[in-house]
Amino acid sequence: MTRKTLQDLIDSEKDFFVAEDVAGVLGCDAHTLRLTARQRPELLQFPTICMGNRVKIPRIPFLRTMGVAV
Repeated sequence: MTRKTLQDLIDSEKDFFVAEDVAGVLGCDAHTLRLTARQRPELLQFPTICMGNRVKIPRIPFLRTMGVAV
């Protein structure tokens, strides 16, 4: 699977990203991101939504955290 770039995420029309979408931009492992979202969400600078074993990341707040004017 090809890691997505910040430009890929900016161009996306999805309302929510998954950990695999943002891992490449953050330079981390998607599984580590999921674990952090569940166990220590205060360490992330953007909101996450945990539903069972799924972690969703709202698009607009994430892009704002990355410094993109949305």
